[in-house]
Amino acid sequence: MRSVGVEEELLLVDARSGFPQAVAGAVLAAAERQAWEGPGEVTSSHHLEKELQKEQLEFATKPVTRMGELQEEIRRRRHEAARHAATAGAVVAAIATSPLPVRPLLNVGKRYKWMGEQFGLTAQEQLTCGCHVHVAVESDEEGVAVLDRIRPWLSVLTAMSANSPFWQGQDSGYASYRSRVWNRWPSAGPVDVFGSADRYHEQVTAMVDTGVLRDRGMIYFDARLSAVYPTVEIRVADVCLDPATPVLLAALARGLVETAARAWRDGRPPARIGTSLLRLASWRAGRSGLDGPLLHPETMRETSPVAAVGALYQHVRAALVDHDDDELVREGIAKLERRGNGAQTQRRLLRDEGDLARVVTRCAELTTGGEDPQV
Repeated sequence: MRSVGVEEELLLVDARSGFPQAVAGAVLAAAERQAWEGPGEVTSSHHLEKELQKEQLEFATKPVTRMGELQEEIRRRRHEAARHAATAGAVVAAIATSPLPVRPLLNVGKRYKWMGEQFGLTAQEQLTCGCHVHVAVESDEEGVAVLDRIRPWLSVLTAMSANSPFWQGQDSGYASYRSRVWNRWPSAGPVDVFGSADRYHEQVTAMVDTGVLRDRGMIYFDARLSAVYPTVEIRVADVCLDPATPVLLAALARGLVETAARAWRDGRPPARIGTSLLRLASWRAGRSGLDGPLLHPETMRETSPVAAVGALYQHVRAALVDHDDDELVREGIAKLERRGNGAQTQRRLLRDEGDLARVVTRCAELTTGGEDPQV
């Protein structure tokens, strides 16, 4: 069974005002201090890392094969992040953009400084929080075969995870505005079919050799071979408000990878859907989320969110059954349709609470397991 891991980026905000706080350095320092007991003796370790901006943190789960373990890992890591954030007077919120106005501060380090100088406002304004799913593959050749075959389905994951309706104090009109801000990077978005691992690596090398990108870590494809782990990394999702949603995404992502690998082994070619159409599907998913039409992954024609999600489920169902994930996914989809994604929750909170500051503080409560009274 393929192992799965999740990376989540979290926003650091003031517990009362909801405004982002540039305290990542202090939070990480507190985490380091608490990981030591006595002089030179490590008793535990933390799992938090800095990100591009000082107003956010990142964590990664360990690779697991059972979705129940992944659920526990995500909840544990979120609580760990919240505990350390409290030492700096902040709370963590699993929202993909700040609803309130913010002028982000780039983190320290040569890499981030280079990115700020190279990309200007694109880097300076890039306070976005995503959810990345890693799924194990046996080789680069299998990994690229998977990348070639999952391309049409990724926009559905964006729609399901959409959790960034607000930007700089106003409603963006999008369900996932993070996806639009993220795609300002020149290496981001859908890509063509590669056909082989050699062609994938040739393309990546050529992109880095242009000098536009600092290194392979800046290959921001919607899905890529990890530069560190033997995995395919799917990068299209917003960080999700409900800690159960990334587990649903991870199960579907593993289903996609396994379905694609089986198709490759059986000699079935990838769908030849043009990258320009995939960009439209990505835009549509970011705009609509689960509120409006999406592009059907097989026909690239408008359809309902229910139909698009249903098509994804049917596409991967055999793999879900083999992984014992079928019931989890069916229940997760039903819950998502009943409860709504993060974007729908944030807009409902604004209607109920009346101001964006309260939206943020309620989202912070929901991030670590607080109950949504509407559920």
